[in-house]
Amino acid sequence: MKLLDALLDLLYPPRCTFCHRMLRNGHAPVCEKCLLALPYTGPLARREKIAHLDACYAPLFYEKDVRESLLRFKFDGLTGYAGVYAGFMLKCIDENGISCDSIAWVPVSRKKLRSRGYDQAQLLAQELAVRMGLPCRKMLVKNRENRQQSLLANAAERRANVKGVYDCPSPEIVQGKHILLVDDIVTSGATLSECARILRQNGALSVTAIAVACAKDGK
Repeated sequence: MKLLDALLDLLYPPRCTFCHRMLRNGHAPVCEKCLLALPYTGPLARREKIAHLDACYAPLFYEKDVRESLLRFKFDGLTGYAGVYAGFMLKCIDENGISCDSIAWVPVSRKKLRSRGYDQAQLLAQELAVRMGLPCRKMLVKNRENRQQSLLANAAERRANVKGVYDCPSPEIVQGKHILLVDDIVTSGATLSECARILRQNGALSVTAIAVACAKDGK
């Protein structure tokens, strides 16, 4: 097995999840430089003013190497990043005393799932569920494609763009639950807000969101 590992490292040298430089010391998924220099949110990890959510958390700001890393995860098939991100998210969960009994995620549309081959938020939710020992359930579906949120100019347009896009196919698994809602990136919070609204409408007692990263300015 060690010989196989050495051969794989020769053919596919391990790279840092964030800066994407080759790792020289063992198989740590994040280099020491990034561990020290990443844009941690720290005391700004919690955002409270997103409608229908009890709170929203993210361990990192969506900028520089974090942004490039998430784009590789989302569009280039680097699904192994999910486990690395989950470690940062779990630390944020522990530090902020987040409590829940079920985990859900913000889903992509069926069309996007077919073309991409995976749902990045689902991968994150599943990684967290394993680490936290909680059920991860498909509580939401995305009924149709909508315009990309980042292309819209203001908060009102973003709220309108996600209205009616999501549905809850199985209300019985939502009722009476304290839900941790997972996504990869939070900007204005409009998508998370709409998903939380649907979950509450279908009987969720509380909905707290967590993402890998958030925009500093909420845009």
